[in-house]
Amino acid sequence: MSPKQHPIEAESFRIILSELGPHDFDDRQLQVVLRVIHATADFEFKRTLRFSPHAVDAGVAALRRGCNVIADVKMVKAGISQGFVHKLGGDLFAAINSDPKIAQMAKQHGTTRSTMGMRMNKARLQGAVVAIGNAPTALLELIRLVREENVRPGLIVGVPVGFVSAVESKDALTALDAPYITALGRKGGSPVAVAIVNALLRLALS
Repeated sequence: MSPKQHPIEAESFRIILSELGPHDFDDRQLQVVLRVIHATADFEFKRTLRFSPHAVDAGVAALRRGCNVIADVKMVKAGISQGFVHKLGGDLFAAINSDPKIAQMAKQHGTTRSTMGMRMNKARLQGAVVAIGNAPTALLELIRLVREENVRPGLIVGVPVGFVSAVESKDALTALDAPYITALGRKGGSPVAVAIVNALLRLALS
């Protein structure tokens, strides 16, 4: 059964729809866009959000199979509905703190903990919905794993925020042969990643 919508949330969505104007999103994409704008109050995401062909369908199908949901950091994990993930038979992880050795390994290899978190979760990434909202280095490492090590996530939600490598990592994602949802430019972050995944979870439960 689809999760119930709170009346205040429903009214917020009505207002967003009334202000959104013309768009080219299909019905499922629109649910993602609405939830991102609801989380950020930023209509610029109407222009910057990008979906690979059938990305929403791929994410919903993966969630319905009970896939892992892997966030780059604890902040993203905290916002994703763990109850919805478990209801669909999946598990929820934050890659950066999934193993106590990650910080030590990152230091030894001269890289970031976010990069090492992706690298050390290679097996869990297969078929998973991966939500990256903070760390461009995590997204760049995931792209490398797809290209060089045959990792095949069910869907990549790649929306890191910031001024260093955020734009470049998301541009690289749009050239990847894998299902993805991203937001071009500097904007993104934990609220955007969380909103996208929670929208997909609601669609998967509907």
